[in-house]
Amino acid sequence: MRISELSDRSGIALATIKYYLREGLLHQGEQVAATRAVYDDSHLRRLRLIRALLEVGRLPVAAIKQVIDAVEDESLPVHQMLGTAQYALGPATEPEPAEEWQTARAEADRLIDERGWTVAPDAPTRNELAQTLVTLRRVGLPTDLTRYAETAGGLAAAELDRLPLDGSRESTVEAVVLGTVLYGRAFDTLRRLAHESESARRLTAKDQPPSAG
Repeated sequence: MRISELSDRSGIALATIKYYLREGLLHQGEQVAATRAVYDDSHLRRLRLIRALLEVGRLPVAAIKQVIDAVEDESLPVHQMLGTAQYALGPATEPEPAEEWQTARAEADRLIDERGWTVAPDAPTRNELAQTLVTLRRVGLPTDLTRYAETAGGLAAAELDRLPLDGSRESTVEAVVLGTVLYGRAFDTLRRLAHESESARRLTAKDQPPSAG
């Protein structure tokens, strides 16, 4: 297909596609003439991935390029490729020199070890969890995340069961990005719904005025 058809089928503006080509996010088409190239379904898959990373994952172009590089590196195991995408979705959290932060990082590492999870020692998610523990402690909230970890473990297993590991590398990463972000939002919304319901169950009766007589 010509680039104009690629634009029509993907729903992405022609100028945007040309930008992706210049930035190396989208691989070049097959050159059939000095000023014309043709594109195929692999370009459509790549554009879907870029859209997922940009619109759902809210990643900057530099982070998208890192994920794309991992997708294109066929020598990189699928587990590491997915890790690149997962790490890109989280905020960058740098270690703090304060003892408070170091204690929280040790607590995060201990929680991971207790669950028997296989997580890289330098995984940025370890620092992200540590920072969350620091914030919880500063605002006076409990820092025991055992039940959250138990729930997360079950959800992760269920989500990976649905992952299309037999498809293209692009489709696998796209599924991880969409699932991580959208199911994360769904879980947060369901938790808030459950909070409202539980609050009603526990507190509504107490708020009712005593009946006359």
